[in-house]
Amino acid sequence: MLIRLFFALVLLSTAGGAFAQSAPRVEVYKNASCSCCGGWVEHLRDNGFAVSTHDVDDVPANRKKLGMPEDLGSCHTATVNGYLIEGHVPAADIKRLLKEKPKALGLAVPAMPAGSPGMESSSPVPYDTLLVDPKGSTSVYARH
Repeated sequence: MLIRLFFALVLLSTAGGAFAQSAPRVEVYKNASCSCCGGWVEHLRDNGFAVSTHDVDDVPANRKKLGMPEDLGSCHTATVNGYLIEGHVPAADIKRLLKEKPKALGLAVPAMPAGSPGMESSSPVPYDTLLVDPKGSTSVYARH
């Protein structure tokens, strides 16, 4: 029994190492003083993503440069595997996006809804993750 447990642990650690090597890289563009962005980055890391952060002076200008519509804006914009991620999008939604690979610009959670990853709250509010098509139109991708 002890030997079986040992081999199970070895397999888990090996699988975890292989996953970490193939973890999708997320590049996050944020303001240096934004603490909720840091919470979202930790949420992504806790869910298996490799994350790099870049502090920018003008988040809206950076968002525009990357191509995310301003009306979907939040406090940070990220890129992952050719998609844009705007705001406090849950890791599960990003994983689904990367698995399904729709023709889209990316995902957005506009504003900063209480209860979204990085915006934890004792009074969460319902919010939607939006799928943003290449022309900037949106549809509901997930409800939270």
